[in-house]
Amino acid sequence: MGFPPANPTPQFATAEYAGSGEACKSCNQAISGTYYRINGSLACERCTTQLQTQLPKDSHAAFVRALMFGFGAAILGLIGYAAFTIITGIMIGYISLAVGWLIGKAMRTGSRGIGGLRYQIAAALFTYAAVSMAAIPIYFSQISKDKATKPPQVKTAPANPGAAEDSDEDDAAPASSGATPARATKPKMNLFVALGMLALLGLASPFLELQNSYHGVIGLIILFVGIRFAWQQTGAPKIDVVGPFQSRAPTPTPAP
Repeated sequence: MGFPPANPTPQFATAEYAGSGEACKSCNQAISGTYYRINGSLACERCTTQLQTQLPKDSHAAFVRALMFGFGAAILGLIGYAAFTIITGIMIGYISLAVGWLIGKAMRTGSRGIGGLRYQIAAALFTYAAVSMAAIPIYFSQISKDKATKPPQVKTAPANPGAAEDSDEDDAAPASSGATPARATKPKMNLFVALGMLALLGLASPFLELQNSYHGVIGLIILFVGIRFAWQQTGAPKIDVVGPFQSRAPTPTPAP
């Protein structure tokens, strides 16, 4: 049933009457008896009851489905954002708009039209995480490209080979006498700690980009616009039902 956007100032306490000849916006039947206003448009009692029964009800299962769809869309958005930047070498912040739209659309599909505050918060977090974490594969790709472009280092022979041999013998002397030199051992970092640090750096990357003031600020603004896209798509549907009202009976035409 198609109704126009919600009336910003519905009159709940004002008596309203449907004049003769006015029809329901949904079924186009003439209004008679009890009627309502849905988003500012006239609706008969039958269509109003049908609309209220067809409205999707929020549930735990719907929220879980929305989270699953949103998580999958966030992974796709992260891969797409990073792949585009790595392949083209161009950092375009406007891709975050598409990521936000994709996540919001996916969560709306997963919840089957249900929205609300918790859906909006989840969509905003997914969008921010997908865009910010894309900086990690981009960073590693840039490191590998830098290593590939560096010329290989060539070791030069010492000017006095005999002195080098003598120094080697001197270094080997303590070992033969049984003394064991102390070796500086580097502490090994735990894998989970390393992954956690990478995740924190990725999540902080939009704000770390503020070191380049112009591009950093622009990128952060575009990211928040993408988050707004996801927020709007996962909002609860606005349906204002006002009534019931009683239609005014037509005035009889006096006989000539």
